[in-house]
Amino acid sequence: MTHVPPPAEELRLIDTELWQLDALRVQLLARRAWLVGRLSSFPQPGPVPPAETPSPHTPEATAPRVQNVLLLLGGLLLTIAAIAFTLVSWGHLGIAGRALVLGAVTVATLAAPLPLLGRGLRSTAEAVAGLALALTVLDAYALYAVALTDMDGTAYTAGASAVLAAVWTGYGFLPRLRSLRLPLPAAVTIAQLPLLLWAVAAGAGQYGITGALLVTAMGDTAVALRAPAGPVRITATAGAYGMGVWGALSAAWLSWTAGGPGAATQAAALLLFAAGVALTAAWRDRAAGHAVGLSLAAGLLAVTALGGIVHPALPSTWAVPAHLAFGIALLAAVRVKRLLEPVRRGLALASAAVQGLAVLWALPLLALTLLGPAGWAARVWSGTPAGARAAVTVGAPWLPQLQSAPLVLTAVATVLALAVRTTAWRPKALTGALVLGWSALMLLPAVTDLPYPAALVVEVLATAALLAVAARPRSTEGTGPLPALVLALLTSLSLAFLSLPTRSATVGVLTALTALFAAASLKQRLTTVTVPAALGYGAAWACAVGAAADWAPQHTALLVLVVPAVAALCAARTADARTTVTAEVTGAAAGLLALALTVGDPAMFSLALSLSGMIVAGTALRADRRPAAYAATALFALAAWVRLAAWGVTAPEAYMVPLSVPALMMGALRRRRDPRASSWTAYGPGLATALIPSLAAAWTDVHATRPLLLGAAALLVTLLGARHRLRAPLLLGGGVLVLDTLHELAPYLIQITGLLPRWVPPALAGALLLAVGATYEQRLRDVRRARDLLGRMD
Repeated sequence: MTHVPPPAEELRLIDTELWQLDALRVQLLARRAWLVGRLSSFPQPGPVPPAETPSPHTPEATAPRVQNVLLLLGGLLLTIAAIAFTLVSWGHLGIAGRALVLGAVTVATLAAPLPLLGRGLRSTAEAVAGLALALTVLDAYALYAVALTDMDGTAYTAGASAVLAAVWTGYGFLPRLRSLRLPLPAAVTIAQLPLLLWAVAAGAGQYGITGALLVTAMGDTAVALRAPAGPVRITATAGAYGMGVWGALSAAWLSWTAGGPGAATQAAALLLFAAGVALTAAWRDRAAGHAVGLSLAAGLLAVTALGGIVHPALPSTWAVPAHLAFGIALLAAVRVKRLLEPVRRGLALASAAVQGLAVLWALPLLALTLLGPAGWAARVWSGTPAGARAAVTVGAPWLPQLQSAPLVLTAVATVLALAVRTTAWRPKALTGALVLGWSALMLLPAVTDLPYPAALVVEVLATAALLAVAARPRSTEGTGPLPALVLALLTSLSLAFLSLPTRSATVGVLTALTALFAAASLKQRLTTVTVPAALGYGAAWACAVGAAADWAPQHTALLVLVVPAVAALCAARTADARTTVTAEVTGAAAGLLALALTVGDPAMFSLALSLSGMIVAGTALRADRRPAAYAATALFALAAWVRLAAWGVTAPEAYMVPLSVPALMMGALRRRRDPRASSWTAYGPGLATALIPSLAAAWTDVHATRPLLLGAAALLVTLLGARHRLRAPLLLGGGVLVLDTLHELAPYLIQITGLLPRWVPPALAGALLLAVGATYEQRLRDVRRARDLLGRMD
């Protein structure tokens, strides 16, 4: 129901609402006065016209678009009709009639745009002009079909296209027809054909055709540079790029495949001509992006031309160095201040592109040199190779065409080190120089085919030098330690595989690598990489020494275990967290290797597990590695189990009781340090380890000794739990004691059950249920009392 307030209360509410309305009215009036004052200082907008109601039949196309479509269709239909007339109805007229018809139609069509433009019908005039241009093409065809059938078709097409280009150009430049957009672009388009077709018709060969393409591109470039922005410039630019790229690629192919100095010189002349056109266009072009691209193309063409001149006289392996030399020479143009900045930038990019391609050319030989020695892993200690080349190839084919790769890499490294001076790029350039110089050094022994020991010495010295570079203080323009450190690792890996052919080389090289990386670990900033590397090579050295001394694998494992011990010491002494982790991971891997070597000998396997447990236990002494104690415990337990299994012991107590004792001791220590710790966490694992396996064995044991001892132990544990009010010993000991007792009484219960009549067990069960029901409340109070007692225990 609705609550109606007393009259006095309702009157008070109404007065409050009226007061609020009066206050709001005053505010609105003040705001209105301010807005009226503001509007009086601005011109008032006119009335807003009402929105037009959209027509239900709105046009889907604008009038100009409809007009253009109609004009296009009309021009196409007329052109098709003219073609049909020329091809089909032409033979029904005499020569005079044919000339009269074609001439009259063409002249009338060419003149038609004049009055159309005078009346302002521009689109119609464009369509008619297009038809007129098509008719001129048909006129040329008709002339050839009637009067010049004996003439070569390609030569006639070249001449006709030249004439048509001239006619269309003159037509487009007529004073009253300059506004037409079609004639001049059409003239530029058809002007692409005369020189090319003339060269084909004259049998000028590949050089003549390529020259015709480049001259045509030059003409297009001149038109593009002089024409104003619009269709003519766009068409000429497209023609210049299309014909220029076609001609430049053809000239480059002719230069690369030249069989002698004469052919190479002709191809070089074509390339230099193309480079000159591109450079001129770059000089005249106002767009910086185009200028850079054209200068880049000009530089590449010049390098290809000059390199092509000398490369026929050189062996194939020196072709790339010759081109690289001219590419590096392009950098001299960067110093010429008279050149425009975009031009200099493009030439610098061309030089960089040549150097990059030269480096890519050398990469296959570098990959063979670095990865090839890995093949010795399948031929360990098979004998000294004949030389460095045989050592890196391991039976794979050599690449004689890349013999000059070290020179190429050294040249590019020198350029990077000397030419790049800007602050932003200097560190990157020095890094690149270091990588390329290292690559050249790695290739040098195989290219010169040094003796095998000399190749090993070179790579050992290279590793030492790189580690020294990584350890030196960083200068203002230095590259930092990381590149040199990565290169040292790569060199050491290749060297390790390269040392596998002979026993002495393997031991000597691994000794040197271990010592080098251990010495480099004295620099704190290198330890993240050098410490695990030294440990890894130390483990490999231990295996090599054991194999060289003809030790059994299980005996070699004892030497390998020195590496985890050293790793644990290094991890404890270093202050860098990353170094600690990498050292421990490497030590763990070496420990697993040692364990794997001893698997076949149980006694040695047990010893290796014990030694590993000692190392891990020492690690667990550190405050930040306390959880390692669990791993140490597991290793000691495994060691004991392996030893017991080797002795033929099958009793579970021999395996579990030694493990439960330290677990209980650790639980006692924890309870002493933290009295609030639960007895389940402190004593539960140790008691379960000791009691449960024995209980499982007691249920299948036919003798009474184990159940008796187990019952006594369980009783003792239960009493201790009750004495000290500890929940875990009380419940575990009591549970095991009950189960053990049931196991011992089971035969007697079975016998008693067999002697009783069959009605006795149901009767006993019924009596038990009645007794429980009668004392239900008393049992609940007993259960609650036991629960409270256990709850008060720890």
